[in-house]
Amino acid sequence: MTEPLYQLEAASVDYPDGRNALDSLRLEIAAGERVVLLGTNGCGKTTLLKLLDGLVPASRGTVYFEGRPLDAARLKERTFASDFRRRVALMFQHPEAMLFNPTVAEEIGFGLRHLPEDEARERVRRWAGVMRLDGRLDEHPSQLSGGEKQRLCLACLLALEPEVLLLDEPTANLDPRTVGWLIDWLAERAITTVVATHHMALAPELGSRAVILSEAHRVAFDGPVDEALADLELLLENNLAHRHRHEHDGVVHEHVHRHPVWGPVRE
Repeated sequence: MTEPLYQLEAASVDYPDGRNALDSLRLEIAAGERVVLLGTNGCGKTTLLKLLDGLVPASRGTVYFEGRPLDAARLKERTFASDFRRRVALMFQHPEAMLFNPTVAEEIGFGLRHLPEDEARERVRRWAGVMRLDGRLDEHPSQLSGGEKQRLCLACLLALEPEVLLLDEPTANLDPRTVGWLIDWLAERAITTVVATHHMALAPELGSRAVILSEAHRVAFDGPVDEALADLELLLENNLAHRHRHEHDGVVHEHVHRHPVWGPVRE
């Protein structure tokens, strides 16, 4: 039996005031799986991505990566930390949190400092071109639009050629063409992806497995995406859909609306 890439055993994360951000999560993620995280605002999706990236520790329980605890002690091991950071990449929901270099070129190249100079330069050039930033390489990232900053963050991560991509609302500021490209690119790669999104219409394209976090910060569902989206009661219970009632000619009509229902436009 193949060992899971990630294994969470009753993993909880507490806020400083003692409130739960995540409560007793039990999850396994296999190498190469494509997982979509769904849930209302504040349910813990971002915290879970940070937990998988080793940026926040488990307050209780254990997170395992390749069968060994992913904890502060292990992340202090220089060899492991360097290898882990090259293999696992997290994109934050807000691009500004990731951008701190003086130029676009230096931003993309920052994580490539371990490579020979020629190879690093070629990756910067290639990913700037893919993300349509090749004309902005000498500019400060603050001069970019919101969508361009999002594309720059993607270029920074994809240039690393990671084995695991943790993406927090990656389509939030992207134009439809880039959303379509990203979905296709992810589908063609044998990498592990965990993607948090509010865009439920995108969920089947971003992954085959859905994990829904409840407003109590627990796993409310873990299974096929199509099964999750077809279960209206599940969506209603977890604030991913709402009932709309209206009266017409003395008859009460009820409709259930999944939200949101935005999806990509392909060219």
